[in-house]
Amino acid sequence: MDALIARADAIRPLSELRAVKTRDSGKGKAKANSKGKSKDTSTSNSDYTLQSISSHVNVPKSLAPLDPSSSKSKNDEVPKYNHIANKKLRSQLVHQHALNSNLSKNALETQQNLLSLAADDAGSIQVTGPLEKTWRISQDEIVASVGGEAAKGRRELTFGPGQGAKRMKWSQNGRHLVFISGKGGTKVSSVDWMGGNVNCEVDLLAGSNLAGAGGNGGGGEAARDVTFLQDQSFFAVAQKRNVFVYDRDGVEVHRLNNIIDPLRLDFLPWHWLLVAVTNSGHLSYTDTTTGTQIAVHRTKLGACNTLTQNRHNAVVHLGHQNGCVTLWTPNLPKPAVQILSHMGPVTSISVNPSDGGSAGSVNMPGRYMATAGRDGKVKIWDCRNWKGVVREWTVRGAGDVELEWSQKGYLGVLSGGSVNVYHPPHIVTPYTGSSSSAAPPLYLSHPIPHKPLQCLRFEPFSDVLAIGHNKGLSSILVPGVGEPQFDSLEADPFENAKARREREVKGLLDKIQPDLITLDPSMVGKFDSAALSASGSSLVATAAQSLLDKSDKVKWGANVQVKNVGVDVPFSRMKRVERLAVQGKLDTTGAGDDSEDSDVEMKEGGDGDSDDEGGLTREEMSKKRKMRGKNKSLKRYLRKQRKNVVDPQVLAVRAKVDRMREEAKAKKLQMKAGGAVEENKRKSALDRFKAGSGK
Repeated sequence: MDALIARADAIRPLSELRAVKTRDSGKGKAKANSKGKSKDTSTSNSDYTLQSISSHVNVPKSLAPLDPSSSKSKNDEVPKYNHIANKKLRSQLVHQHALNSNLSKNALETQQNLLSLAADDAGSIQVTGPLEKTWRISQDEIVASVGGEAAKGRRELTFGPGQGAKRMKWSQNGRHLVFISGKGGTKVSSVDWMGGNVNCEVDLLAGSNLAGAGGNGGGGEAARDVTFLQDQSFFAVAQKRNVFVYDRDGVEVHRLNNIIDPLRLDFLPWHWLLVAVTNSGHLSYTDTTTGTQIAVHRTKLGACNTLTQNRHNAVVHLGHQNGCVTLWTPNLPKPAVQILSHMGPVTSISVNPSDGGSAGSVNMPGRYMATAGRDGKVKIWDCRNWKGVVREWTVRGAGDVELEWSQKGYLGVLSGGSVNVYHPPHIVTPYTGSSSSAAPPLYLSHPIPHKPLQCLRFEPFSDVLAIGHNKGLSSILVPGVGEPQFDSLEADPFENAKARREREVKGLLDKIQPDLITLDPSMVGKFDSAALSASGSSLVATAAQSLLDKSDKVKWGANVQVKNVGVDVPFSRMKRVERLAVQGKLDTTGAGDDSEDSDVEMKEGGDGDSDDEGGLTREEMSKKRKMRGKNKSLKRYLRKQRKNVVDPQVLAVRAKVDRMREEAKAKKLQMKAGGAVEENKRKSALDRFKAGSGK
C-alpha cells in the first residue's frame, strides 16, 4: 500500500512538469516573486518520489544522514577551527566533530532501546485479542512463521522402541548435546546440534567405541547420568561401578575409583568441580584440574535421584526419597538448608537462572527454586527466606514429573504425555483466588505420543526445548525462552579452536576456590562486623593500631607500662610484652613498682617457655633444650596449677621440684664415689621386732 501511495503522489500534472523543465533548463537565475523575495532553485531540483514517501516512513536518528553545515548552525559548541588555513582540513575536522557529537547523543537512546527490548517479552508469542490463546498454537504454525534458520531447531529423532534418550545435558554455550540412549541406557552420544554432526557414540554394552577410536573399561554397564565438563571436549558418565571421563572422540581418559555406584552428576564451571551423589547417599566434590577429591559428605538420607546446582552461588540442591530438599556446600559437613517439600519422593529440582528480565528489577539469579514430587505437585520456593511455598499446583498425568527453567525464566513441566511451558510473571506470583492450588496460565503446550517421557532441557541462547521420550529425541520451538544476547568471552556458540583454548586458559586462571561457595556470594570481600565488634585475640590488628597511637599511651595494667613503641612499628615486630599487652594476656595483679624488670605471668596454656630467650646463658639454653618433652606428667600438673598470678602454691611446688632434683643429683654422685647411701625411711610398727631393736 505504501508503494502505491508513493507512486500516486509522484505523478505530477503535465503543466507543472513542463514548468519545472523550463525552469531547470534556464541559466539558474532566481525569479522574484510578488513579495520581492528570491526563490531558491535547489528546491525545484528535489526528488518528488522522496518527498511523497517521507511522510510515511520514519528513519531513526542514528541512521539519518548528518549535514555538517546544519549541525554547525544549530549547535554553537562546534568549534570553527578558523586558525587552520587549509580549508579542506578545516571542513574535515568540523565534520568529524559533528559526527562524534551526534554519536554521543544517540548512544544513550540506543542503549535504552536495547534495555527495553530485553525487558519486554522480546521474541515471545503475541496474540491480537483476548480470545486467542498462545497454548493453542501448534508447532507447525510456529515453524511456518519463524525464519528458516530458527526453524531448523524443530527436529524429530527416532531411535526405536525403548531406545529413547534417558538423560541429556547441553554444553555451556548451547552448541553441543550429550545424551544417554539405548535399551537400559547403554549408549552415550555427543552431537553438534547446530552443525548437525555426531561427535562420538560410545556403546557401553559392547565395550567398544563406534566412532572408531579406542575402547573403554566400562563395558556392560548401564549409564545413569551424563554431563559435560569445562566444554564439549570432555564429558563424564555415571556408570554402575564408577564415574568415567571420555573425550570428544569417545575415548576413555580417566576413571574415578573413589566414586562408587554413582547416580547423578553435575559440573560447577566456575570452580571446576565435578559433583556426584552415590546410591549410598554420599555427595562427592572432585577437582577436575588436579584430580583430587575436595570433600565427601554423608547425607544420611539414602539414595538420591535428583541433583542440580544454583548457578548464582554454586550451591548443590539434592532431592531425597523422604520428600526433603537439602542444600550443600563443600565446606560444611551438614546441609546449609533442609526443608520438607513434598509428601513423597522428590523427582525433579530446578533453580531459576533468570534475574527477572527488566532493567530495574530487584530480582537476582537463583532466587526461585521449583520442585516436583510423586505426589503430583509442583512447588515454587523463594531461596531468600524459605518461609513457605510461593505457589503450588497439581499436574495431571502418570509418571514422574520433570522440571526445567529457561534462561528467560520460563518453566517447562513434563508430565504424562505432554510438555507444558509457563510464563515467568505468573509462576512466582502468589495466587489470591479461592483455590490455592490453581495452576498458572499456560504459555505453550505440546503433546508427545511416545510415552513415557524421560527428561527435558532448554538449549542455552536459543528458543529450543529438547525432550527425551521412549522412542527417541524431540525438539520443539518455544519462542522467547532463550537469552538473545550472549557474552562471547563467557560462552560463545560460534567460537573456534583458538577462542576455546584461550577461554579455557583464562578459566583456569580465574578458578574460584571451593571455600568461597556460600548461600550469599555477596559476602565475599566484606568485613565481618561481628568480629570487628568483638574483643580479644580477634582484634589484634585493631588493638595494635590503637596502641601505636601517640596520643593514646595506655598503661596495660596498674603497674605495667609499655614503652618505646614507635608509631610505624607493626604488630609482627613488637616485643613479647607489647604483643601480650595488645592481646590482653598480661597479668598486672602481682607486679611490683619496677614494671620493666618484673616478671609477667601469662594466660597462655603452653609450657611457659618464653619466646624471648636472650637473657639465658648458653649452658642454661642447652639444659632447657634437653629438658623439653621430659616429665610430661609433672608439667601437666603444673599447667593445671598455674594461674594468672604467682601464688605461694606454685612457688612451693617449684621449690619442691628443685629440691627433689638436687637430692637425686647428690645421691647419684654419692653412688659414683662408692659411699653408703643413707636411707631416710619412715619407721613402721614392725621395726621393733627386728634384730638389734631396743625392745
